[in-house]
Amino acid sequence: MTDYVQVVTTIDSREKAEQIARALVETRLAACVQLFGPIASTYRWQGKIETSQEWLCLIKSRADLYPQVEEALRAVHPYEVPEILAFPILAGSRSYLAWLDQQTARP
Repeated sequence: MTDYVQVVTTIDSREKAEQIARALVETRLAACVQLFGPIASTYRWQGKIETSQEWLCLIKSRADLYPQVEEALRAVHPYEVPEILAFPILAGSRSYLAWLDQQTARP
């Protein structure tokens, strides 16, 4: 069942996370976007260890839509190097995956 992916990104505010979620669902690039936060992220950036507060976005989509999802995220994301990772969905309930298909269909 690698026809589906969960895409992960983080962003620095709830408002921006909500904008990402709404934009992806409105354009049918995602069936659902779940927001978690704030979370604490620790990472190395430009030679220094940084810690920041972020919001985590879990994006449910189809694998064939991943290039458009990434493009849409890059268009609105303020980070120089945004975290954009896709994980294959290996299994899921038939009814949920059918719903995911319906919600990401082209109008």
